[in-house]
Amino acid sequence: MFQKILVALENTRADDSLVPQIQKLASLLHSELLLVHVADGWVARNFNQLKLAESEEMKSDRRYLESIARRLRESGLKVSFHLALGEPATEILKTADAEHCDLIAMTTHGHRLIGDIIYGSTIENVRHKATVPLFVVRASPK
Repeated sequence: MFQKILVALENTRADDSLVPQIQKLASLLHSELLLVHVADGWVARNFNQLKLAESEEMKSDRRYLESIARRLRESGLKVSFHLALGEPATEILKTADAEHCDLIAMTTHGHRLIGDIIYGSTIENVRHKATVPLFVVRASPK
């Protein structure tokens, strides 16, 4: 059914809600997982244009992806990861297309109006432009 699932990770506690759910789904469906985190700090957004050195944020994000991938592999899943740079929704969609993913898994925080205006809403942008189904998990409250 779903051969390759893109798992959009935030490198926050919200991932604790998503990873166990997607681990169960991938095990049941024998799906491959592609973990993606989008570094969106100033260095990440200007990395290629200005030929910058990798920031501590980017190094930390890569270590985080490696640790989650290792943990999922230990459970028997086929897992790869990608650290994207730039605007999260754009990079998630671009990576899903380039890697031929047939499902995108993400968390939602349940912001309403003002929260979405202040924090933005990556999931809304992905939802409106995705050409594949979304698997959405509500992030547990802090």
